[in-house]
Amino acid sequence: MNASLQPALAPPLIRVDGISLRLADKEILCGISLGVSRGEIVTIIGPNGGGKTTLLRIMLGLLSPDQGTVSRAPGLRIGYMPQRITFDPVLPLTVRRFMTLATPQSEERLRQALEEVGAAALLNAPVHNLSGGELQRVLMARALLREPDLLVLDEPAQGVDVHGQVELFGLISKISHQRGCAVVMVSHDLHLVMASTDRVLCLNRHICCTGSPGSVQANPAFIELFSPQGLSNLAIYSHQHDHQHDPVSGKECNHG
Repeated sequence: MNASLQPALAPPLIRVDGISLRLADKEILCGISLGVSRGEIVTIIGPNGGGKTTLLRIMLGLLSPDQGTVSRAPGLRIGYMPQRITFDPVLPLTVRRFMTLATPQSEERLRQALEEVGAAALLNAPVHNLSGGELQRVLMARALLREPDLLVLDEPAQGVDVHGQVELFGLISKISHQRGCAVVMVSHDLHLVMASTDRVLCLNRHICCTGSPGSVQANPAFIELFSPQGLSNLAIYSHQHDHQHDPVSGKECNHG
C-alpha cells in the first residue's frame, strides 16, 4: 500500500519515556518507556518490589521521576482503582455514600455504573460487609463514574476467588471494548490475566521484556524471572478481540 494511503496511527493516550527513579538511595525504576493507546489493555507483571505500583503512580502524576518524561493526551480522563483500601466498621459507610465522597453523583449515574459492573444490588449495602469480589466491582464502578479514557487498575483481582477473577478480568475486557477506553493494570494472576490483555510488560525495575502474551511466555527473561515460582510452564490463553489499536511500544519481546 502507498504510504500516503495508510491510516494514521492513533497517538498514545499516555506515554512515559526514559523514566528512572531512586528512593532512599535505592534504584526503583530504570529507563522505563511505555505508551498506551485507546482501546488497548496493557498488563504490568513482575516480582514484589519490581516497581509496578511506583510506575502507576508516576503515570497518574502522584510521583515525579528523577529522569524521563510523562506525556498525556489533552483533557485525558483517568479512572483509578487502588491496590488496597480498608474501611472501619465503626464508621458505617454505604456503597452509595462511598461512591459520592469525592464528587456528588445522581442516583441514575450511580445505578448505571454499578449495573455496568454487575453490582446494582449493592447500592445501599455497607461497604465493610462486602466480599472481596463485591468490593472490587464497587471500586471499578467508582472509577467508571469519571467516564475515563484510561482505566488504571492496581491488582484488580486482589482478594477475589478464582471464579471471581475469571469474571472480573472478563468484565475489564468488556468495559474496554464497549467504552473504547485504554486499560493499564498490574496483576500477579498471570494464568488468568493473560487471557484478558493485549500486551504484557514484564517489569523488574527495568523492562525485562514486552510484547503479546504468547511472545512474553517464550522469552528467556520471563522464564528466568518467574521459574523460581514454578511458573516457567505457565499456560497462556490467547486474548481474542475484534478491535485494533496503535502498537506503541508493542513490538515483540526483547530482553533488556
